[in-house]
Amino acid sequence: MARLQRKKTSSTKKKKKQSAAGATSPRSKNDVAAKKTTLFTGSAGEIRKRSSLSQTKALTRTKTEPGKIKNYINKGVQFLREVKVEIKKVVWPTRKQTLSSTVVVIILTMIIALFLGVVDIGLSSLIRVVLH
Repeated sequence: MARLQRKKTSSTKKKKKQSAAGATSPRSKNDVAAKKTTLFTGSAGEIRKRSSLSQTKALTRTKTEPGKIKNYINKGVQFLREVKVEIKKVVWPTRKQTLSSTVVVIILTMIIALFLGVVDIGLSSLIRVVLH
């Protein structure tokens, strides 16, 4: 594949900010409900910022994000580029090769059909003889 993979950025800075913002016990770190209910020690302005950020995050989750749509479009375009590269690598048969292969398939199909017809007639006559 010709696709390049991008490195994902680490979120250690976010974790440090979250741990510095609210002090929680080790037991409540894993509990999501406990994280939501912990008291934030700060000014009223900071509390308003946090609540408005959580509200905007909730609103943006319900709408389709333009970044996601653009990402899907980019993935589709990348896929089509890769298909184009792979199609160029295909060695297509000539007209003569295609006709000869088609004739071979038709002849083998007729031979197998004839063989199965003869076997069917033979077995049906054998069963007819056994039953009478």
